[in-house]
Amino acid sequence: MTITVLLADDQALVRSGLRMLLDAEADFQVVAEASDGREAVELAAQYRPDVAVMDVRMPVLDGIAATERIMADQRNRTRVLVLTTFDVEVDVQRSLNAGAAGFLLKDASADDLVRAINTVAAGGSVIDPHVLRRLLKGLAAPTVPAQDAQRAHIEETLTSRELEVLRLVARGLTNQEIAAQLTISPATAKTHVSNVLTKLDLRDRVHATVLAHEAGIAP
Repeated sequence: MTITVLLADDQALVRSGLRMLLDAEADFQVVAEASDGREAVELAAQYRPDVAVMDVRMPVLDGIAATERIMADQRNRTRVLVLTTFDVEVDVQRSLNAGAAGFLLKDASADDLVRAINTVAAGGSVIDPHVLRRLLKGLAAPTVPAQDAQRAHIEETLTSRELEVLRLVARGLTNQEIAAQLTISPATAKTHVSNVLTKLDLRDRVHATVLAHEAGIAP
């Protein structure tokens, strides 16, 4: 099965390099290239690629805003893999909140990129290990009793369905994907995510992911 890919980056040389890399893979087909976020949104609507490899810093419309618009289009099957030079925490947060299924740095190996695209196309999520370490940096590793207490608090605070939702959020799934996974409506999934964040006093999905890892309940 061929995986169709949209490349979105404002640097032509980067797009050219990515195209050469992916064209060498029998299972990939680059169907379009965008030089800014607005063009990425338009091409995603036109070609409906399986995966959009999206830079963050682009003119006209940045990659995160473009991701948001792509994910808001219910007709799209496209999943977004953010590929950027910068491992800025706020970019990670905004990307995942916008619905990106992955966040990878441009210094990743060719094999890592290929693997990430395959994972995202298959419905999974990917966060660069370096980026995840940055998110967790400065947080003291909890002792076993502390981790057990944290897990117990989460399990006591959330319903069983909300606990399922937290685990899916920790995998980077969007509300639509959570809905499909649990056979519920997107509106219900959105409500569950909101309840999880409110009950656990979390600011956003990234912090939910960090908490799930800290408590040892992340899948």
